[in-house]
Amino acid sequence: MKTVLAILKEAGGWRPNLYLKIENPPYTELVIEATDESGPCGLPSLSIAHYGEKNGDLMRDPEMCFELGFAGGAHLNSFYWRNDYTGIEQWSRFIRDGNYCYHTQLHAQHERFARTWDNNLRRQGFAEVFTDKCIVG
Repeated sequence: MKTVLAILKEAGGWRPNLYLKIENPPYTELVIEATDESGPCGLPSLSIAHYGEKNGDLMRDPEMCFELGFAGGAHLNSFYWRNDYTGIEQWSRFIRDGNYCYHTQLHAQHERFARTWDNNLRRQGFAEVFTDKCIVG
């Protein structure tokens, strides 16, 4: 998610109240926001989503959550994927009954999707249209 990391850097980095809304017609707006809870390894986490609307309800298409790590350089590690239009919600890394759980194949699938999505965001110019006006709050 190099494109998202570049946008995050331009926005001043991660912070608990981070909320970025990037409009880039004709593409669906992109929202990058800090979540209230840490990721499964206790690291800060981000929600990244495209939002559409159906019958007056906001719909994620998709949303992914990532932990923000710094060991070896800033990087994002996926743990959640959701698409409201298809009714799919997946956790590839999580804590259950105090134990760290990791679905190897699902996590690999999420990472592949994230690379493709990031490439699309780069090609669609989301980093180029980001300005301070995209910082909400």
